[in-house]
Amino acid sequence: MSSGELLEIDPLELQFPFELKKQISCSLQLANKSDDYVAFKVKTTSPKKYCVRPNSGVVLPRSTCVVIVTMQAQREAPPDMQCKDKFLVQSVIVDQGASTKDITTEMFSKESGNVVDEVKLRVAYVSPPQPPSPVPEGSEEGSSPRPSVSDNGNPNASELLAVSILHYCFMCVFLLHILLR
Repeated sequence: MSSGELLEIDPLELQFPFELKKQISCSLQLANKSDDYVAFKVKTTSPKKYCVRPNSGVVLPRSTCVVIVTMQAQREAPPDMQCKDKFLVQSVIVDQGASTKDITTEMFSKESGNVVDEVKLRVAYVSPPQPPSPVPEGSEEGSSPRPSVSDNGNPNASELLAVSILHYCFMCVFLLHILLR
């Protein structure tokens, strides 16, 4: 987490589980710990490769904003799986009651004498999550698989993990739906 002067940003490194021909999203949390209204703008070195929603906005005092960064599907893997892309989150104090429609490009111009807080974010590719093994842990190939419910009728760890993953996916879709209205 970075504690810029105006916004706390988490994470400082966007980690994308890289998979060819697959669009992948990460979330970024912007926290305003002050009593001021803070406008933000997110820029990237590769604007055609990423979609950022919202890419600008106002974070109300003592509140947070979730930004979804989506990497477009890639046709080929980069050499050594290294990524040189970067993001810049700029923030400025704005008048009380300001909203997204009040944001202008000039607000983020240091040449105009504005005090602009800037936090740089790195991008990293990580290995995608591995699909679960068809053979349950602790058993050997050829032996009968363990039942999916324990003797006391409660779900086992793999079922709980599957439900947790589904819940997470549902929440991501829900957030995207709200953000894209």
